[in-house]
Amino acid sequence: MTEPVTGPPRRGWIVALLRRRESAYLVVGAINTLVGLAAFAVLDRTVGDAIGYLGALVLAYAVGIVVGFTLHRRFVFKVRGGVWLDLARFVSVQLGALAVNAALLPAFVELAHLPVLPAQVLALALTVVASYFAHLYFSFRRPAGTARTPEREPGPGPGSGRGPAGGDDDR
Repeated sequence: MTEPVTGPPRRGWIVALLRRRESAYLVVGAINTLVGLAAFAVLDRTVGDAIGYLGALVLAYAVGIVVGFTLHRRFVFKVRGGVWLDLARFVSVQLGALAVNAALLPAFVELAHLPVLPAQVLALALTVVASYFAHLYFSFRRPAGTARTPEREPGPGPGSGRGPAGGDDDR
């Protein structure tokens, strides 16, 4: 008798894809964006009359910073140590993104006459690429020779800690 022919495991390609930093960034970013967008929508609808859509934006960014820092640190850049420095850098990048977002949102709402929520979606989309590189090269950067994850010891070769965010993309 012959063995039944089976294909590759279904989850294998998903796991391999998520091991790449860029893919993990997009997944975590999508989750964080949905959380931030949901917070923005809830805040705009509930207290928007009192604080305006820019006030809702600032509060939604605060929610996004807490969620985003935790997810990016753990699942994307996989760094350890220096949590307070990482947080300060992360917040500074997010504040830069907020400044860009705060400039784009009124432009889309007031000048392009887009509804507030679609305008916010567009403004968020424009900050994703710049934020990735800012986090990679600034927020979670590690000096050469620093371990990226607790499971990995630094040493020669891939994942040695040489490069941005504590190592190269060898996952």
